[in-house]
Amino acid sequence: MSDPHSPRPKYRRILLKVSGEGFSEPGETALAPERVRALADQLRALHGEGVEVACVIGGGNILRGAAASENGIRRATADYMGMLATVINGLALSDSLESHGVQTRVMSAVDVHKVCEPFIRRRAMRHMEKGRVVVLVGGLGTPYFTTDTAAAQRALELECDALFKATQVDGVYDRDPKAHPDAVRFPELTFQEALQRRLQVMDQTAFALCSENDVPVVVLAQDLPDGLLRAAHGEPVGTVIHNG
Repeated sequence: MSDPHSPRPKYRRILLKVSGEGFSEPGETALAPERVRALADQLRALHGEGVEVACVIGGGNILRGAAASENGIRRATADYMGMLATVINGLALSDSLESHGVQTRVMSAVDVHKVCEPFIRRRAMRHMEKGRVVVLVGGLGTPYFTTDTAAAQRALELECDALFKATQVDGVYDRDPKAHPDAVRFPELTFQEALQRRLQVMDQTAFALCSENDVPVVVLAQDLPDGLLRAAHGEPVGTVIHNG
């Protein structure tokens, strides 16, 4: 349970977007249980503070639809395959959270009723209000949309205070920090500044949804110790993008 005397988190309900690569070791495609457990640990800490959490899960570590379509699979088919890959990652995260004593519900935009509930907005909100972590899989259930767009859409539907994007770097830089050691990290940006600088934060549809509906985006490193909890309290970790 959260300490009643500790400061209240700045964000009381968040949508966390975790890419498929967050479920595997760098450069590998297999599901890495240690990384799943580490993510579950962070979510348990958030849950303990009373933060309501929904997670949109990617599946790129298993199969990325756009890449599969370049190898002869029709794009729509490849995207549906990618949606099913997100179910695998989502079930792994749910199981790890449940083993930590955190109740979850896996909700899918594609029909896999043997293992997931269908995504129904009001039901998802009710789960969050009851203190369950909602794991959202299957993207939006239709091809040609990224999980970034799914995350922005669900953040709006579930009336979240912010969208957290967990990545493999600690924020948004002026250029690729892996290729340029002198790259500069931005602690804060407006949506307009990010567009003017052509920074690759997320796809344009997702970015526009967040900007138009005034949902701040917090980009932070998935592996930062207590990073999600610190960001929920408004600490300066990663990069915060807002309307200014």
